[in-house]
Order: sequence, then structure tokens, then C-alpha cells
Amino acid sequence: MTLFWHRRDLRFSDNAGLYHALKSGDPVLSVFIFDRHILDKLPTRDDARVTFIQRSVAELAETYLSFGSTLLTFYGEPEAIWRQLRDTYHPRAVYTNRDYEPYARRRDAAVEGLLAEKNIAFHTFKDHVIFESEEVQKQAGGPYTVFTPYMRSWRRLLDSRQVPSGEGSVSAFLAPYPTEDHTDGLHPVAQPKPVITLDAMGFSPSDLPIPSPAESRELLKGYDKIRDYPGTEGTTRWGPHLRHGTVSVRQMARTAFANNQTLLNELIWRDFYSNILQAFPRVAHESYRPEYDTIPWRNDEAEFERWCAGRTGVPIVDAGMRQLNATGFMHNRVRMIVASYLTKHLLIDWRWGEAYFADKLLDYELASNNGGWQWAAGSGVDAQPYFRIFNYESQQRKFDRDYQYVKRWVPEYGTDNYPSEPLVKHKFGRDRALRVYKEALLQARNG
Repeated sequence: MTLFWHRRDLRFSDNAGLYHALKSGDPVLSVFIFDRHILDKLPTRDDARVTFIQRSVAELAETYLSFGSTLLTFYGEPEAIWRQLRDTYHPRAVYTNRDYEPYARRRDAAVEGLLAEKNIAFHTFKDHVIFESEEVQKQAGGPYTVFTPYMRSWRRLLDSRQVPSGEGSVSAFLAPYPTEDHTDGLHPVAQPKPVITLDAMGFSPSDLPIPSPAESRELLKGYDKIRDYPGTEGTTRWGPHLRHGTVSVRQMARTAFANNQTLLNELIWRDFYSNILQAFPRVAHESYRPEYDTIPWRNDEAEFERWCAGRTGVPIVDAGMRQLNATGFMHNRVRMIVASYLTKHLLIDWRWGEAYFADKLLDYELASNNGGWQWAAGSGVDAQPYFRIFNYESQQRKFDRDYQYVKRWVPEYGTDNYPSEPLVKHKFGRDRALRVYKEALLQARNG
């Protein structure tokens, strides 16, 4: 028997690791573990992401049932559960798709070690990204740390292997894995196992919806023209589905490739930040540029709370934070504005903002979230220079001129109930940030 371990790939179709497991020649039984190391750290027990994961796992279990098999589900610590699975099923091998986050790499190394004690092979496959770090490298060797040359190399590699299709040419790297063609390789069961419920794990259902991925051809073709305007429904909402693998990144890349190259670039950014996390796992907790860890952040807790609550007196910042708190989503343009305001105008450590987004975002992905926050703070790879500070007033005029977005999320804007002055005005905040950053960086570079 072979066991397949689902993690960030909650689908049956076009699943690289599952495809290879089904072709291994042994009957395949699949497993999903609700990981207590992750779930027990969540701040609430009605987290919409857990609800989404549990429902997606239940739907996946129904798919297995339709093929006469089952999905084993567990709630606990992965290492202990895999020791139990190892000793109960005595598998010849375990297959899974790779996860690049630091905790996941430690977890997988531990599981691989305990399987090796019984001479059980542990096979991992690329499924979460189009290209891994080792695949897109500089000519002189090593990972790219600047997006534009990375993007060009990524596109060259994609174009280097084209295969015929009904619509012209498609890259072999985007070709789907035909798992449905090998369902006879699934382990048959007489009594399917029930999926663990939210209640059994101490969670309650969240009523916060996670939108389905937008597939409107009109939206996809017009994405580059409307994506920057938060008052318009112009984003794909692919994030949570890519994060948890309810859709295939190859499928999404094929869709983007056929409809809008700007949208494909967004997927390249996703690969780029994953590339950075793979190559430099320390960025999960440290600035990529070490000198930025010397900045004397003010870290005013009262100001941070006002930022979190959307009460800074800056309309577009407050609208973004309230949208995040209410829906678990924030428009990407606004993410950059609120991050700049926190790190530059308020001089609060980017890690505070990154952690808050980690708790709130339905599409939270460590690599992309970390990359975005370090870009805003100036501390990351290919980051904006520290002296480029978003002017929230000009951003408002350019992207929400009629205050359509602001009025949706800050209904008291323009009344006596809304602050007449921002928590920190732009000129004061900009001048202070320039001074603090410049002094800290100069001192760090001079030793």
C-alpha cells in the first residue's frame, strides 16, 4: 500500500503528488491531518479559514467516495499521527506535495525520519508553484533577488517547452496531471471514514464567506485596467484557493496566459516570493537586508490599535483596515498603502503588521505576505528605497477619486464623527521616517 498526504492541495484533479502515487503500482489511500501545531495558535475558534479547509476536505472526501475509496482525516500533531499510520498500515511509500514554509520543512523532515526507521520511502513533488527556486536561477548561479530579471527568466523557461494543444501552444510546465485517468489505483474500502467535524476540533462554523475564484472572461481580460481601483470589483479572488490548493496553480496560470499577461505576472510575483522564502528562510522572521533590523521602531501600541481598527483618520487606510476586519480581504493596492502608513508614518515594525495580516487574511500566504510587508518597509528583496514613501493623499486621488471605496467602509467619513486630522500627517510622518531610517542605516553600514 501507498499513502498519499494531502496538505495545501485540497483537490483530486491535477494533483502532481497524487498522480505519481496513483501511478506507483500500489493501492493508494489518502490522508489529511488538521495540524494542532497550526490550529491551536489561531486567535479565535470561529476562523473562516478553518471552516473553509474543513468543508473543502469534506468535499474532497466525497470525491474519493465516488471512486470507491476514502480519505482518512485526523486532528493532532503530524509526527505522532504518522507514527500511528506507519505502524498500522505498513506502507511501502508515502507521497506528498512540497510545502516551502519553515515550519512545514521541519515537520516534513521529522516525518521523513520516522518513516525511514521502517525503510518507508518519502516522495515529494512540486505542485504549489510553477517553478521552484532551483529551477529559476541566475546565469552565474544562485536565486534571483530582483523581480524583473526573475520574471524574464521565468517566462523564458516557461516558453522553452511548448507542446501542441487545441488552442495553439501550451507550456509543458502548465500541463495538468490526469489523476482521473488512474482512479483504479485507489485503495477500495467497504466502510468510508467520516471526516472530522469542526465541533470535534473545538471550532465553530464561521459565517464569513470565501468567494469562489472569479472566472469571468471579461474581468480577466480587463484585469490590468481595473485591478488598481479598490472601489471596483476587479480582482480574481484566487488567493484563498491557491493558498489551500482547491484550484491548481497550473490551471490558473493557463487561464492567465490565455487572457491577461498582467494577471500572469501576479502569479510570477507569487512564485518569486516563494523563491525568496525557499532560498532565504530567515526572512520569515528577519529583514532580508540585515541593516533594517537596526531601525529604532517607535512601536506605539495605542497607535497600532488605531491602525488595526481603522481609526487613523486617513480615509483610505481606515477603509482598508475595516474591509480586512469585516471580510478577511483587502484590495492589493490598499495593502501597499496601509503597510506604508504603518511602517513609515507610524514607524511601527513591519512584523507587527505582517502578524496582524496573518491572523486576518483569508488568502494569507507566508511568502507573499512577508514579501509584501518587507517591500513596503524597504527591508526586503527588490524593495522600494526607504525614501520612497506613499503619499496617501495622492493615492486617494489617483485610485479612489470619488471616495467610492472609502464611503463603503467608512460611512461616517465627511461627518463630525470622523477625525478632522489624521493620526500622523503625511509631511510630518514622511520627514520623521526619512530621518530615522537614514540615521539607522548610516550607523549600521558604518559599523
